[in-house]
Amino acid sequence: MVSHLRLKEMGAALDGARSPGVARVTLAGLTGSLATVTALAVGSVLALMFAATLAVVLVLAVCLAAVAATAWRFQRRALRRGPLGAGGPVIEAHKVGHSWVAYGWDRQA
Repeated sequence: MVSHLRLKEMGAALDGARSPGVARVTLAGLTGSLATVTALAVGSVLALMFAATLAVVLVLAVCLAAVAATAWRFQRRALRRGPLGAGGPVIEAHKVGHSWVAYGWDRQA
């Protein structure tokens, strides 16, 4: 059996020969570089996802604005013509009892 003190002496001799400090620094440098590359990759993916989300929101906003502009234009055109339209069909209706009866809906104007 080797005593505890003897193991310490052997370890001290090996420390001077191998210089484990350099191995630790190299391992720390590699680990740090790997973490940096991983963080850059994750950040790049997140930036691309954010940019794509903004592009989709922009396209949806443009579509909504186009639909609103078209609806507004048609509404203004309908208001200019009046409630029945310009020269649109006129339907006669008479109240008979509790209901209305319409005439002239099948004739061309």
